[in-house]
Amino acid sequence: MRRVVVTGMGMINALGHDKESAFKAICAGECGIDQITIFDPSNYSVKIAAEVKDFDPSTVMPPKEVKKADRFIHFGLKAAQEAMEDAAFGDNIDMERFGISAASGIGGLPAIEKNSIILETRGPRRISPFFIPSSLVNMLGGFVSIAHGLKGPNLSAVTACAAGTHAISEAVKTIICNGAERMLVVAAESAVTGVGVGGFAAMKALSTRNDDPKHASRPFDANRDGFVMGEGGAALVLEEYENAKARGAHIYGEVIGFGESGDANHITTPSLDGPARAMKAAYMMAGEPKVDYVNAHGTSTPINDKNETAAIKTLFGGKEHCPPISSIKGQVGHCLGAAGGIEAVTCLMAMRDGIIPPTINYETPDENCDLDMVPNVARHAELNVTMSNSFGFGGTNGVLIFKKI
Repeated sequence: MRRVVVTGMGMINALGHDKESAFKAICAGECGIDQITIFDPSNYSVKIAAEVKDFDPSTVMPPKEVKKADRFIHFGLKAAQEAMEDAAFGDNIDMERFGISAASGIGGLPAIEKNSIILETRGPRRISPFFIPSSLVNMLGGFVSIAHGLKGPNLSAVTACAAGTHAISEAVKTIICNGAERMLVVAAESAVTGVGVGGFAAMKALSTRNDDPKHASRPFDANRDGFVMGEGGAALVLEEYENAKARGAHIYGEVIGFGESGDANHITTPSLDGPARAMKAAYMMAGEPKVDYVNAHGTSTPINDKNETAAIKTLFGGKEHCPPISSIKGQVGHCLGAAGGIEAVTCLMAMRDGIIPPTINYETPDENCDLDMVPNVARHAELNVTMSNSFGFGGTNGVLIFKKI
């Protein structure tokens, strides 16, 4: 079977506009959650989110073109630009064998909201001609592929909070099946809008610690009360191993396993069985390696964190056999469809630097979340194999396992 490795990465989130600054802040336990500024949240029950501040989209596309793409596409273009530069390709790359696998959970929600208001207040003739092309999820892959001349497969995953992870596994499958030699994975999300925050708040899914935003997202803590919305993007360049080796590429790690499953249980309430089966599938594909760290989905919701802890214990055969786990959603919020991409980059950088990011705001232990959560302070460790979990509404699950080469 063809081997697939990661040779370039990019990341943007509430803690940084590039992978190095963002990862450093994540490991330092900094928190990007604050009062919402993108819209006026005065009348909302939830007034906090992890926004990307001070980002200028004209740095990744011509100023006159910015209005043609929604904010999630801007983030994707930024992450993709960094990843492609990081991969350091020469001139002899067959672009017809270089594809893209994009991901977003919701896509252009700001554009949908804005143009719906225009329709109701000003009529259909005032709807922007850029509305549809700027809001479709697959336009993320469209814009990025045009920017970089990628003429291979152009795929998109729209699987809620598992989308970024599924986009990576789809890219791996494409390379394994010889559909491409290289794939650029781009996951991006920007759903911090009135209807986005209002919708999740109506479901009682969000934390309401409006008076203490820095401590609102608290994965695995006994007093967690919901997730905090985040936004951002991530990109990874995947290559067939022999090609990457031949061109002397820097290799961050190899994708040695992936697993996917469906809960068939409930549209929004996660199960234990579905995540456990996805984790087992990835683990078996990887050859049952010694896993040194698990980057948990860890949303800071009562049910997910409890079930995920139980699923991890099921996979590894009991508490005493489980590796350290942590969730970075306390730092960058829950970036929905971009979360899997951001967390995959985090896993690979953790292996590179030999450091486990902390689970911040872990103050009160929960008897149902009783593993080593790497509480509050990052930990230096030799990491050779890492696992990344992503679970989404609709009962869709994805798991990845990376190995240092």
